[in-house]
Amino acid sequence: MVLPLFAAVVLIIAGLWSLVVWPQFLRRVMKDPRARDAAGKATKFLTVHVVLVSISMVLGAATAVIGVMGVLG
Repeated sequence: MVLPLFAAVVLIIAGLWSLVVWPQFLRRVMKDPRARDAAGKATKFLTVHVVLVSISMVLGAATAVIGVMGVLG
């Protein structure tokens, strides 16, 4: 029974890691000069990174929820 609990805790930590790290990454991307063109419009660089971060955050949240479900049984 120790191994499933350990796996659930790892899932929670991995999920929380994603939820903490990715927003910080997005803040840096948004400050990058490549994020907007001369008119201030979002570039493909920004769009791709927003999609990447969004998907990663959804997967991170799902991972954490699965971990919590594992801990709770």
